[in-house]
Amino acid sequence: MPKRTEHEWKEAEEGGGIRRMRASRVAGQWRLSSKGPEDLTWNPHESPSEEDLRGLREVLWRKYQRRRLPWEHVREIDRLLGEDEP
Repeated sequence: MPKRTEHEWKEAEEGGGIRRMRASRVAGQWRLSSKGPEDLTWNPHESPSEEDLRGLREVLWRKYQRRRLPWEHVREIDRLLGEDEP
């Protein structure tokens, strides 16, 4: 059975609200979703924005520094952002 990892963080919206973000890695694939202050369910992101990927990378980087996840997870996001060297 593939291992699943989840990461959650909060981002401030322009209107003063808080948007909750969630990223799940299942079988080597990243899935992002968000939930606004008025939302009752998580809204999946079919193609996450660069801003969302950068937020995820920041969360992963902090967890990597505390030895809570492998470096490969950070590199996967760098590849999605086009910043990883081949």
